[in-house]
Amino acid sequence: MRLVVQNDKKGRLRLRGARLRRARLRGAVAVLAVAAIASGCAQGGIAGQPGGGSPAAGPVPSRSADAPASPPPGTRPPDSTRRPDGTRAPDGRRPQSAQQAHAARVAAARRWRLARVPLVPPPPPRSKPEITTRKGFEVDGHEELGLPPVFTTVPTTRKIVFLTIDDGAEKDPAFLRMMSDLKVPYTAFLSDYVIKDDYGYFERMRRTGTGLHNHTLHHRYLPALSYRRQQYEICGMQDVMEERYGVRPALFRPPFGNYDRDTLRAARSCGVRYVPLWNEEVFVDHWEYREWDRKIRPGDIVLSHFRGRGEWKGTMPDMIRRFLDKVTAEGFAVARLEDYL
Repeated sequence: MRLVVQNDKKGRLRLRGARLRRARLRGAVAVLAVAAIASGCAQGGIAGQPGGGSPAAGPVPSRSADAPASPPPGTRPPDSTRRPDGTRAPDGRRPQSAQQAHAARVAAARRWRLARVPLVPPPPPRSKPEITTRKGFEVDGHEELGLPPVFTTVPTTRKIVFLTIDDGAEKDPAFLRMMSDLKVPYTAFLSDYVIKDDYGYFERMRRTGTGLHNHTLHHRYLPALSYRRQQYEICGMQDVMEERYGVRPALFRPPFGNYDRDTLRAARSCGVRYVPLWNEEVFVDHWEYREWDRKIRPGDIVLSHFRGRGEWKGTMPDMIRRFLDKVTAEGFAVARLEDYL
């Protein structure tokens, strides 16, 4: 018996086709393997090089480490411009970490030639302190008439002070840059006769979170005026503030710190709730104190003015430098007055 080998052309063609298909399959697998390796390198880098990691560490996600994962279908993506407490960063950007914020403060302190980096104030209190009129600053019938309290210090044990700046005569753009750069809060008490030539300057201030409040229309000595005239000065400024800045202020400071019973009655009729004065005043070249021992106390309100070289021996940034260097050296942070009222 002999072995019969079938000499079939179609059979040889089928065999050749099968071999070609197997070769193509092996080639496709090799291409896919190379692509997978390339993709892994692009995503995770190479171990021992920037972006690389240990092979045992597992795959590196393609998104950055601080980017949020894709939200489930039907849900809104997280808002990265909001802080952990839900408030939005004023400039619309993502809020800084504590380390980034500190580094920014250090850099800003160097730029503005401060002796020390300003201290960060504690969070505002959940329960606001009770504000009462300072002893000796009352008028007849103060409590009985429900007149706004007049005070120079906010009751607190925290080592904080409050910076307040009056009138609005000087409009130094460097001052706005400095305060925004340093993130130092302050409160402005404005008079219309000196701000009306540039309302926009104080609108830029307001957009950074600065409180704008009432210092009368014309900065008159109020006790010399009748009740109606005082009411005109105070309520008229309330109207200007509402028209220009969209709010009727709750705080009022009488010019020169002088007032009488009619002043407080008029202020109350205009919607004023508080009359903060001051315990210290800072200038470019010196400080002045209300207290005999010339010491800064927790919760003190500090007064300054919008002034420049025309009336001072320096600029507003010079005044802020003197203010911050002293309070920081004594362990005080600067807090926002409105947060405690």
